[in-house]
Amino acid sequence: MSAARQGVVDARRIVVKVGSSSLTTAAGGLDADRVDALVDVLAKARSGGEKEIVLVSSGAIAAGLSPLGLRRRPKDLARQQAAASVGQGLLVARYTASFARYGVRVGQVLLTTDDTSRRAHYRNAYRTLDQLLAMGALPVVNENDTVATDEIRFGDNDRLAALVAHLVRADLLVLLSDVDGLYDGDPSQPGTTRIDEVHGPEDIAHVSIGSAGKAGVGTGGMVTKVEAARIAAAAGIPVVLTSASQAADALAGRVTGTLFHATGRRSADRLLWLQHASTPRGHLVLDDGAVRAVTERGSSLLPAGIAGVEGDFVAGDPVELRAADGRAVARGLVNFDAKELPQLLGRSTRELARELGPAYEREVVHRDDLVLLQG
Repeated sequence: MSAARQGVVDARRIVVKVGSSSLTTAAGGLDADRVDALVDVLAKARSGGEKEIVLVSSGAIAAGLSPLGLRRRPKDLARQQAAASVGQGLLVARYTASFARYGVRVGQVLLTTDDTSRRAHYRNAYRTLDQLLAMGALPVVNENDTVATDEIRFGDNDRLAALVAHLVRADLLVLLSDVDGLYDGDPSQPGTTRIDEVHGPEDIAHVSIGSAGKAGVGTGGMVTKVEAARIAAAAGIPVVLTSASQAADALAGRVTGTLFHATGRRSADRLLWLQHASTPRGHLVLDDGAVRAVTERGSSLLPAGIAGVEGDFVAGDPVELRAADGRAVARGLVNFDAKELPQLLGRSTRELARELGPAYEREVVHRDDLVLLQG
């Protein structure tokens, strides 16, 4: 066995993501046999007490389609939220009953991007998941579709799974779908080959990756899975991408699917979430000096370096930091409302404190709430 595959075997804390198409029928509604088959594999993998598993499960919206008389996943947000409201209860009830066969308790954790890009919420999400695992429960994570707006949605559970793997400091991410790995072309066409290992983006630069699945019940496809694998690998977490039917082989470290090697170093902070899960509510235009201070010296953004403000945001919202030519250089959480900022631009914090009070002697975006974007 290769050292990389041995690392899969030795992984102690594992995040497993399963898509809607692996749990439901094309018409909507949960497939109890499919759910039970997945639970059988996960329960066996953790039965010795040496492995902890967090399950990121799609399927809430899909599970709610049939009970609400919907034939396909609706496109409008309101009906998606209604379907999620009905389906989430059905999904967790099914998991609860299935895992109960093994004496395993299930804990439901629903997240939005706001829960993880803001510092206090991020710590709380980590503590909840870590405590569930410490108490022997198996967390089932999903996006909180019933309340998420377009602005605070992850958009797909593949990306959510990569970020959860980072959040809980997982040793491995396993992405399960209806395809047994990444192929160098359309897997339904003759002559295509499965890619066994990916060491970096250059290994798949030539690959044409398709779109969403055929069932019409999910939002993901190979594009989102490869992007999720890239996010996790860059954070130091190896990824196995394979089909739900081969989940047992994947967790056992047998050669199956596509293995994405870790390409970066593990980070314990929440900035990965800020970079990949937040949607900017506006942007700040920086002068040249501020761009250099932020990107080269790792400085906070002060009012004196801001030349313009666009958007409608409030303190704590994510905003994009742009150079004068429009190039996005960073993203961060802003400390002022959009309507407050115009009177602060180009002025020193000491001057602002004298005129407006000590509350204005602070950064517009603190360096701890800021992540650089790759150009």
